Amino acid sequence: MKTILITFFLSLSTFTSFAQDNTNTEKHMEFKGIPIDGALNEYVSKMKKEGFTLVGTESGIAMLKGDFAGYKNCIVGVATLKQKDLVSKITVIFPESDTWSSLSSDYFYLKELLTEKYGEPAEVVEKFNTRSEPRDDRDRMYQVGMDRCKYYTTYETEKGSIQLSIDHESVMRSYVTLSYFDKINSKIIREKAKRDL
Repeated sequence: MKTILITFFLSLSTFTSFAQDNTNTEKHMEFKGIPIDGALNEYVSKMKKEGFTLVGTESGIAMLKGDFAGYKNCIVGVATLKQKDLVSKITVIFPESDTWSSLSSDYFYLKELLTEKYGEPAEVVEKFNTRSEPRDDRDRMYQVGMDRCKYYTTYETEKGSIQLSIDHESVMRSYVTLSYFDKINSKIIREKAKRDL
C-alpha cells in the first residue's frame, strides 16, 4: 500500500506542471460526473456513492478501488496537499499487465476513447529510450520495468489537463495510468506554493 501511495504521489508531482492558468473560474473538471473540488473526506463520500470502496488514506491521498471505463478493480487515487485540504488531482491505476501486447492495447484503447471525447491531444510521446527498438514482447516489458518506456498522451481542456501513460512500480508491475488535473484548484495550490517561496 505504501509503495502504491508513494508511486502515485510521485507521478502526480511529475505531472503537476501540465496544469495551466485558469480561464474559466466557474467550472471544475469532473471525474465520473463529480467535480474535482472540495475536501478529501467529502470527495471520498461522493466516490463511495459511485460504487468505489475506500482502501486507505495517507498523507493527503485517498486510495479507492472500483470499476472504471469498463475495467474491473481499478485503483483510484484522490490527492490533495497536506497544507490545503483541497482535491485537485485524480489518478486511475488500471489493472496490471504482464505482456506488452495487453499493456499497449489498454493504452491505445483508452487513448482512442479520450481522443473521441476531448479531441486531438496536446502532446504525445511514444518511444523507448533505448539504442535500438526492442525486439519482442518480452524485451518491451523489460524496458518498461527499467523505466526506458516513455508512452504518454496529454489532453488540455478549459477545465484542466488529462494525461494517459504507461507506468510501472517495479520490474514486475506495469500498468496504464490516467490522471486528471483540475485547473482551478491546481492554480490555487500553485499560488499558495509561490507565496511560500
